[in-house]
Amino acid sequence: MTPAARLQAAIELLDEVIASARDDGPPADSIVSRYFKHRRYAGSKDRRAVRELVFRAIRRSAERPPTGRAIILGLAQDDPTLQELFGQPRGPELLEADEPAAAAGAVPEWLQPELSSLVGSDEWPALLDRAPLDLRVNIARASRDELLEQFEDSAPTPISPWGIRLPTDSRIDEHPAFAAGLFEVQDEGSQLIALACRPSAGDRILGLWAGAGGKALALAAAASDATILAADTNKARLSKLAPRADRAGATIETRLINPPRELDDLAGWQENADVVLVDAPCSGSGTWRRNPEGRWRLTPERLDRLIGLQHRLLTIAAELVKPGGHLVYAVCSILSREGAGQIERFLQDHSSWISDETLTAAGRSDGAGRLLTPAHDRTDGFFVARLRRPC
Repeated sequence: MTPAARLQAAIELLDEVIASARDDGPPADSIVSRYFKHRRYAGSKDRRAVRELVFRAIRRSAERPPTGRAIILGLAQDDPTLQELFGQPRGPELLEADEPAAAAGAVPEWLQPELSSLVGSDEWPALLDRAPLDLRVNIARASRDELLEQFEDSAPTPISPWGIRLPTDSRIDEHPAFAAGLFEVQDEGSQLIALACRPSAGDRILGLWAGAGGKALALAAAASDATILAADTNKARLSKLAPRADRAGATIETRLINPPRELDDLAGWQENADVVLVDAPCSGSGTWRRNPEGRWRLTPERLDRLIGLQHRLLTIAAELVKPGGHLVYAVCSILSREGAGQIERFLQDHSSWISDETLTAAGRSDGAGRLLTPAHDRTDGFFVARLRRPC
């Protein structure tokens, strides 16, 4: 492919990404992979170059642009070499006078008032930086020092005692230590959520909305004698946990729960859990480094629905914690209403519950919890709070 053809391919892909973001379709990664699956003529250099163009363009625009061409025009404003490719054979059509280009930005304008007060505009660029690759060592089977010796250019994560940090785009899926279940890919921030649960041997730990179970696996490695149940409403996500647990040598029960009968489906756990981890569905604003088109998917209506759901899930979780037990609430979000505001509302409704200190070595105090951000902590953005039910 010529450079002009690569640019045209990026425009076509961006049109698909924009439509998918508008219609809640597949993510950009999947769209790019599918595009090249049907274009075998494109070599590895072509694929890499087009992919880089696509994600450079996505990261540049906070607002969902009208077309892929508009967003590439915006990118070309910063890179004159791209402007020269318009009008070339197999490339985009020639530029027209005063053709509109997508504006640059990090945070959608409507979303800026929703940010935590801790996330000032000086931190916004870091929300779109390319993230490193973090691994979590399966400490039930190996030590971090042992695995550090097996990876070039690796370093311990600054905060998590379980983590190893590798450069962006490191390839680890064929590493023998992965097949042996000695590590999982997991951002350091996500590891810290599991640490906030303070798992102990013999604990009964319930992970609600556990997804594919990354945090459940971390808890199982840290407390191998704990009883762990991972529950979710999505069968496809939950089904991914069993093979991961087998590879890690972890014993984790899974359970599919069905709204609005979650408490019925969790019979036997009401007021019986030492720890309930609510890994709540959220805006994903803390993961824009990995999913920059997430900014294009979020709408005010969707955010309101998510906040209502989070409140409901916290109310359900409160009934599952035993007296003296703990509820840990986590969202991969940097938005105040999803984090500190959500816990403030919970404590107003449950005035006897007590906020416990958590993650004092990481993040910043945000209401009754802690906020991790890419700029401050070099992790994905997370809010976490640890609450104790009175005896």
